[in-house]
Amino acid sequence: MLLIAFSFTAEGQCAMCRAVLESGEGQDIAEGVNSGIKYLMLFPYLVIGGLLFFIYRKYRHSS
Repeated sequence: MLLIAFSFTAEGQCAMCRAVLESGEGQDIAEGVNSGIKYLMLFPYLVIGGLLFFIYRKYRHSS
């Protein structure tokens, strides 16, 4: 829950992306790249969390 709560203030960029975007004039592009990075990072956590939930549920019902 903390990851989700604080993800809105986080800005994730690699060093090369940051250098290219900071040299540009438009901040809209930089905000779009940050949003895309956050969006792409969300799905692996959802998949792993879903798998762990189903494994937990399976072992809880079998016991």
